[in-house]
This record gives sequence, structure tokens and C-alpha cells, in this order.
Amino acid sequence: MSQKFVVVDLETTGNSPKKGDRIIQFGAVIIEDGKITGRFSSLVNPLQEIPAFIEELTGISESMVKNAPLFEEIAPQVSDMLEDAYFVAHNVLFDLSFLQEELLNAGVEGFYGPVIDTVEMARILYPSADSYKLTDLASREELDHDRPHQADSDAQVTAELLLIMLDAVKALPLVTVKELAKLSEGLKSDLHLIFDDVLNMKESSLEDLPDHIEVYRGIALKKRPETQRALHSVINYPESVEEKKAMLQKAFSGYEIRHGQFEMMDSVHSAFMKNGHALIEAGTGVGKSLGYLIPAAIFSLESHNPVVVSTYTTQLQEQLLNNDVPKLAKVLGSKINASLIKGRNNYISMARFEHSLREVEENYDTALTKMQILVWLTQTETGDFDELNLSSGGMLFWSKVKNEPALFLKTKHWESYDFYQRAVEEAQQADILITNHAMLLADLVSEKGPLPNYEYAILDEGHQFEKAAGKYFGKSLDYLAVRLVLNQLGLYDQNQLFYKLERLLRNDLRDSRLHTFEVSQLISDLVYETEELFKLAGTYARKTVKNKTYGSKIHASIVPDRDNRVWTALKTTAERFYFDLKDLIVALEERLDEAGKSNHPYTGVQQSILEEVVQVKEDLEAIRDTARTLFMDGSDYVKWIEADLRSLQNSTTIFSRPVYVSDYLAQQFFMKKRSVVVTSATLSVNNSFSFIKKELGLENTLIEQQIPSPFSYESQIKLIVPEDLPDIKSVSHDDYVAAITEHIISIAEATKGRMLILFTSHEMLKKTYELIKESGLLEEFILIAQGITAGSRTRLTRNFKRFDKAILFGTSSFWEGVDIPGEDLSCLIIVRLPFTPPDEPITAAKCSIIKESGGSPFSELSLPEAVLRFKQGFGRLIRTSNDRGLIFIFDRRLVTTSYGKAFLHSVPDVPVEKGNITEIVDMIDDWL
Repeated sequence: MSQKFVVVDLETTGNSPKKGDRIIQFGAVIIEDGKITGRFSSLVNPLQEIPAFIEELTGISESMVKNAPLFEEIAPQVSDMLEDAYFVAHNVLFDLSFLQEELLNAGVEGFYGPVIDTVEMARILYPSADSYKLTDLASREELDHDRPHQADSDAQVTAELLLIMLDAVKALPLVTVKELAKLSEGLKSDLHLIFDDVLNMKESSLEDLPDHIEVYRGIALKKRPETQRALHSVINYPESVEEKKAMLQKAFSGYEIRHGQFEMMDSVHSAFMKNGHALIEAGTGVGKSLGYLIPAAIFSLESHNPVVVSTYTTQLQEQLLNNDVPKLAKVLGSKINASLIKGRNNYISMARFEHSLREVEENYDTALTKMQILVWLTQTETGDFDELNLSSGGMLFWSKVKNEPALFLKTKHWESYDFYQRAVEEAQQADILITNHAMLLADLVSEKGPLPNYEYAILDEGHQFEKAAGKYFGKSLDYLAVRLVLNQLGLYDQNQLFYKLERLLRNDLRDSRLHTFEVSQLISDLVYETEELFKLAGTYARKTVKNKTYGSKIHASIVPDRDNRVWTALKTTAERFYFDLKDLIVALEERLDEAGKSNHPYTGVQQSILEEVVQVKEDLEAIRDTARTLFMDGSDYVKWIEADLRSLQNSTTIFSRPVYVSDYLAQQFFMKKRSVVVTSATLSVNNSFSFIKKELGLENTLIEQQIPSPFSYESQIKLIVPEDLPDIKSVSHDDYVAAITEHIISIAEATKGRMLILFTSHEMLKKTYELIKESGLLEEFILIAQGITAGSRTRLTRNFKRFDKAILFGTSSFWEGVDIPGEDLSCLIIVRLPFTPPDEPITAAKCSIIKESGGSPFSELSLPEAVLRFKQGFGRLIRTSNDRGLIFIFDRRLVTTSYGKAFLHSVPDVPVEKGNITEIVDMIDDWL
């Protein structure tokens, strides 16, 4: 690989050269014969102002570039350097488009040689990376990146990364490089030249495969590690504090005694030994995971009973398996048989993937995803989709290769490489089996679920179990999902799946009940009815909430009413939609039957087509069943429509959920298991567990325990309620937003950022974010807002940690599960007490049931729910014993109402301070 690479990075005044943005710094590193042979860097005078945000990001000020050369002065040197070279950059189109514009303006010829995008390359070679930002890839490869967002430093790190990635390509097995070379033709940068080079090099010599790789049917895979089932001598449970202390100190040098953790261990062990259920609320810092894993493992080994540990989030599942189980093995002094199992669709089907490789690929996202998966197969031991970082187009491809039973595809030859079956086998052998709430619920319902028979379980994040059950037993139908399935099928003249099916079966369709064109008409009718159904659903929702004063998101409960014209039209359309679906499913079933009876063998591509039809038929059956539940069942489910007024039809979803799942959970789960331990940091309200017990249907508990956090909240937290904010009910929505915006700006300036603001409504979040931006008063802060800034919750949190002056705006999912320890978060603002809106359909239905039985919806439902969420939000700030921080509650009801006490009594005891904004700023200065 003797090519010359010039790795470039630019800092600029903005994102668009066409709109007049200019370069302020140019950095380049030259690589020849696999080594860095030269560097060039220069500040550039852009002859225009540098925006404050860019100065904050790059550290480059106007005074620094005042005497720097103009770009035309360095253009000839840049042009010479690029001659006969690959142009390399991290996100190459950005740097190249800027450079081309500047080179041409300087009267120098542009660059027209091959380009390499290190982002695209990293996506392929690091398919499991959390992020493809340069700083994240640098820390992954342990490269020094001391000055991010400075062109010379960024170019240096990109060059070092490129060299590592070139070596990574050379280290891949020949069969993998062969497939990558084939697929790389359709990429955005010229990576095919690299893959072709390595392929030629590999084909000219004999290959020694590494020990951990094997090749099967032309695909390189990581060998399955020999799993030796760990054999244990029985470990006695450490009864005394001294024994527990000795056990943990042996495993962790410098282990700090946590009495709360010891209490939790005793309670879990006792619940299992006495076959009773337990509710254990463990505050932040107790060491909850080991608090239940140690007694669970000892009990499992002692009694030969597996213990299932279920979580709400996959994040916590991974953390338990990868961080906590190894710690557990240290404590026990021996390996523990622990395994993790997810739903079948989470695992890849190798037979389906092999078939997909034979199809000629023209779609960019699909080609890239196939390349990512080829590399990933040389690394993965689990075949679990959650390890991959795929684009949304990649997710679509995954649905074609996920693990499903196959009717037409020959999968027998891949049986010993079936990742899902492996996971099931490991689950059957496990002492500790980690899963999630959704999987646990699916297993309860199915005859032969993947979980082994178990009598003992721990529900971590237990406050979410009721919500998970509601979701699991509920149904929903959304416009885009239905259209996606119908578009996949397509009309006959659209040359999609239906066309392919008819071409494949043209000799076998003689006896079919429906002719090709009749089925095509049926698909066309169904597309029409889908449009009508969701149009009417949107109209119904809009009319039901016609007095909605604020925001574009609406949800409207469905109340069957024969006198309501829109409802009647909606129900009639739903019936036509349902019967058209039924007819289409029958027509597809007939065709699949014909295919099954056919005498001539199908090619691999034909098998894939038939499998896709099976999948579409199953998707249509699921849609049909949901439509029946939503519109034809008079069941005691709550039904409602959610939509966004800005794009009514595309955003419309119709839901149905059971009001209460407590009876089901009581009979099918808690009564059938010997001992279930429910744990979380938030289970009690006002020091009582009665609310969560009612929600879960948990009547007979052996243990109910609150273990407080070991942190000294009094010295670590200051809780402040501003007195000069209006009561939200007494002013208009816009006035309230304006008032809180002023307070946020003052507090941010005083605390210097590192602030998380929790909202209860996305509309208010958006308005506040926009007002702060418009004000221009926090220009030096990075503002990151959920639903506005692109990226997942994890990504937004990571970006927040990266900047010193950052403000993170979050709604629902940010109230819990976001972990930002230490200096990264020093200020939390809770804008409103988190009451669920009374018109939220499930809440409204629960309230009316409570009212009918003579109860108080507020004290029995709204208040306890809000208190639990408040506790979750409160818990975001202090994550370690060294954290310090300020909490502002903008909702004065905390101190002006009698029920405010329920919130304060449910969180650690900290004094509440009050004051106007001037006094508050003084308090902040004193505190900091």
C-alpha cells in the first residue's frame, strides 16, 4: 500500500461555503508508505467575524487570525501537497466542499482525485462503536487528542486513526475482504480502491487464519468459545457483618463498607429462603446490583434453582452481564454460570444473511450495513443486534436478516451457528439468567417460551414493571408502519415483492381463486382504505380536542358514539380495512400453498422472495388482529388516538391498552412464583409501598424495606424554590415560558452551565429552548435538547458531558436512567411537578374507575405517580459521595400546597430555601 494520503481538517466560520462561510484554520498530515512523513498547518484570515459559538468550540479568536495569511496565499502549497494523493477527512464531504470552493476562488485548480471518508471507514470497521465522532474513536483507540476542534490536532488524530484502520483491513480474513470489495463499489468515498488493494495482496499469498476465526459457507465467523459449565462447591451465605466484609474486601481492595448493601443482601437471601415476595427500595449509592446478585448466586448454587434477573432497559442488562457478573465471580471466588437472553428477533439469522449477500446491492444503506455485519461476524460471540450501531436504513435491512422461523429457506446447514438457539441453550444452563421485562412477560404468555422453568426472580427497575406489562398487552397501529408493509408488497406494475411473487409462480397459479390483477386491485383498495382510516382518525382526534390551547401533539380517547358522524365513518372504514386485509391474507396464503406444493426446486433468491412474502403475510395478520382489537372488540381496554397537528395523517397512531394489569400479574406471575424480589430506587410514596403494591397486584409480601442512600444529602445538595415565578395556572402559557426562561438564563450564568432541565411537556421544552436561543444571552453555552438535537438519549448525554458549558433539556425519558456523575452535572432544574395530564387516556380511565368506587383519583393515583417520577428526577443529581449540586423546583406548589409535603417526605431530607432571583444568584455564588 504505497499510496500517498493527505489527511485534512478545517475549522470554519460556519457550515456553508456557498453562503459565504470561510476557513479559519487548515491542518494536513501526509502519509506515505504507511508512515507519517509530513505536516502542514496554518491559521487563515477569513476577512469576517468569527461567531461566538465557533470561538467557544475551537478556541480560535479574531485576534489570533488578524495577521494570519489569506487562504489564497497558502492555496498553491495546498494544491501541490494534494497532487497524486488520496484526500482523507473525517466526514470528507464537508472538508472537500469547503476546500474546493476556496481553491477555485484562489484561482487554483480544485482537487479531483480519490477521496476517503474516515467516518464511512470507521462505520464498517467498528460496527459496534457507540459513536463515530472523532473524539470518541480517538479515545477508543487510546490516541492522544489534546485539542479537539483545532485543525492540526484533528488532522493528526485522523491520520493516526487511518493508519490503524488500514491495518485493520489487512487483518480481516480473505473471504471477508472479498465480500467487502464487492459491496464497496456503491459507497460515497473511494474505499473500494483500498479493499481492492488489500484483496490483491491477500490473494497473492497463503492465508493463515487467526485461531479465533473459522470460515463456513464463505463467511468468516468468530469461533464459538468452548463454554465450560462452571462447577461449584457450595458457598455458604455470610451471615455476620464481619463475614460479608471479609468476602467483599477479598474481592475489592479498598472496599468501603456499605451497611445498606449488607441489609439488601440479607433481605434478598431471606425472601428466597422463606419463599416470599419482597419490595426493596434502595437509594442511590447502596450498591444495589451486587446487593441482590451475591445472595441470588449463593442461593442458586445452594438450591440448584436458577434465578431470573429482569430489567426494564437493555442498558442495565448489558451492565449486569459485562460489569457486575465479573465482580460477582470475584466475590464468590469462582465463575458463575450467567447468561443473557433477549427476544428471538434480536439475533441474526445466518441463513437469511447468506442469502442477502447473493443479491446485487444498489442501496447505499443496505450495502454499508452488509459490510458492517460482515466485519461484526468476525467479532461477535452473541449475534445480538444491540451490539451493532446501524443507521435507520440499516434497521430496515436488519428486518430481513433477523432470526425468524423459515418456511422456504433452507436453514438446516446453519443450525449449529444459530445464535438464538445458542442463547436458549445457555439460558437453560444458567444459574443467573438476565432478561428484560418485555421478554419475561412474553415468556409468561407463551406455551414454550425461551426461559427455563424458574421459581425465583428479581425485578430490577421494578417501578417500570406495570408500565412494561401495559405496553406488552396493549396494541397499536400507526400509519407509517402499515404503509411500510403495503409498500414492500407493492402493486403488480410497481415491480415490488408482489410482482416478484407472481413472476415466480406464474406457472402454478392456474387454480387460484383470485387472478393477479384482482389481488393487485385488492392491494390498491387497501392502500386507499389505509389513507382514509388514518385521515378520519386524525380528524376524530382533532375534533375531540378542539379546545386544545397549546402545542401540536394531541391525544384523544376513543369513545364509541353512534351519534358522532366522524366516529361512525371511522368505524365503517375500519371494518372495510379489516375485511380487505382478510381477503389479501387469504390470497397470499393460497399463493404460498401453491409454492409449497410446487415440484421444481427454488433458487436461493426465489427462496428469499418467498420468505419475504411469509414475513409480509405475518405482518398483515398482526395488523388485522390489532384492527379487530381497536375497532371491533368491546373489551375493557382503553383506546385512544395520538397525532401531531403539523402532519396529521403521517403521525397518527391508534392505541389500545388494558387499564389495569394488576390482576393478570397477580394470578399469572406473583402467585405462580415462589419468591419475587422487586427493587428500584423509587418504590415508596411518603414512606409507604401501598401504591406500587396495588399497581403490581402484589398482595402478600414477606419483606418491605427502604434502604436509604449512604450519601449526606444535607451537605451535598441545596434545594431552592424561586418565589418570584408566577403560578402556572394564573398566567398564559407563553408568559409562564417567558418567566422561566429569564430564571434559567440567570441561573445558567451564575452556575456556569452543567445544567439538566427536566420538563413535563415537549412543547414547553421546545418553546423555552427557542426563547433562550433567540435571546442570544447564552451564546457561549452548548444547548442540547431532546427531540430537537439529533441523537438518542445516550448520545445526547454523552455530548452534554463533552462540553464545559452545556445545558441539557429533557422530557419523559430523561427523568430516569440518565447517569451523569461528578462534575459533569452540578445543577438540576425541575420545571413542573411531574403530574400526568388528567386527559392522558390511561390516567383518565384509571381515574374514572377510582371515582366510581368512591375513591379519590388525586390521592390514589395522580399524586403517588407524580411523587415516584419526582424521586426519579431528584436522583439524577447526586450519583457518588463526592457530587455536589443545586436543585431548583420552579413549581411553587411544592411549598404552597398540603400535598407538597408528600414530595418532600419521599426524598432525602434536605432543607428547602426560598427567594427571588437576585437572592438565588447570591445563594449560588456562596454555595459555589
